[in-house]
Amino acid sequence: MTNVAVVGLGHWGPNLVRVLVSLSDVNLSVLCDLEVSRAETVAKRFCPRARIVKDWWDLTNDREIDAVILATPIRTHFELASAFLTVGKHVFVEKPLAQTVQECRTLIDLAERHHRVLMVDHVFEYNAAVQQIKKYLDQGELGKLFYIYSQRVNLGRIQSDINALWSLAPHDVSIMNYWLGQEPLWVTARGFSYLSHGIEDVVFVTMGYPGGIGAHLHLGWLDPRKVRLMTLVGSKKMLVYDDVSVDAKIQIYDKGIVQLHDYLEAPESFAEFRLQIHVGDLLIPTLPFPEPLQTGCQHFIDCIQNGHRPLTDGVVGLRVVRALEAAEESLKQGGLPVELRAGAIER
Repeated sequence: MTNVAVVGLGHWGPNLVRVLVSLSDVNLSVLCDLEVSRAETVAKRFCPRARIVKDWWDLTNDREIDAVILATPIRTHFELASAFLTVGKHVFVEKPLAQTVQECRTLIDLAERHHRVLMVDHVFEYNAAVQQIKKYLDQGELGKLFYIYSQRVNLGRIQSDINALWSLAPHDVSIMNYWLGQEPLWVTARGFSYLSHGIEDVVFVTMGYPGGIGAHLHLGWLDPRKVRLMTLVGSKKMLVYDDVSVDAKIQIYDKGIVQLHDYLEAPESFAEFRLQIHVGDLLIPTLPFPEPLQTGCQHFIDCIQNGHRPLTDGVVGLRVVRALEAAEESLKQGGLPVELRAGAIER
């Protein structure tokens, strides 16, 4: 059994508690939150025997706790994660890992120095649909991938301490990095603040990946519909990933451009630049869909017990933060392109 403490019982913490108590090899022994009444409410519902703690610092001296789950605001991630890693506890951090690349590097170094598991909750990398799309891309099902665009919008949850970029983009950036197996080379971002001065409610991000693959993100919490949609356009087929859909999360469109001549090469005349549109079938594959959060939490525990490196380890978290940091810089510069400088910490 792995003894676990959850720190932070606000928006996402109760979901983590619900999942952790369902795992047979986990003993959820401590719940920690500044608002004791909130922790007590969660404990009463999911784990009545869990001990309630108000000050997270008290847990650093608790030798019975093997691992800590952090579901606290982003601004606290570095301080808490570094403190727990330093005293030899495994750490699971809500996305994003930290606020800067340098903070991420420090956390990675601490985890390696103390031989502890550091995992980031990029939950979509444990999503069966996202994993299936990765297989399609690796197998060349779509042909040459041209571009990806995503919409992650809804009405609320409006936040006052971070903008829509840091709240929502970690999901899309982690998914795209996972699908493509690489980071973007450059990023541009423009945002607009309507509800709170200086906090962008809607953000548009464009990224360029190696091989000329383009990516565009529409992020916001000021939209009439909840949309979680990603579209992938390839030379052979196109694919739509709709995370909101219950029974059609993946839709593969057998349609595209039939190239009578390779239009990617410079044509010598207009007659050579002839294209036809191909329209085929729509395929909606059926796949088992276990809860991604449960899969991710079980993976964290398995890594602790077997000494494995998580799929979404500190390096994966760093790569996401590197793109977010560049996008934030572009926001401040009015949308100017910002190149990413890949660090030395790579697999």
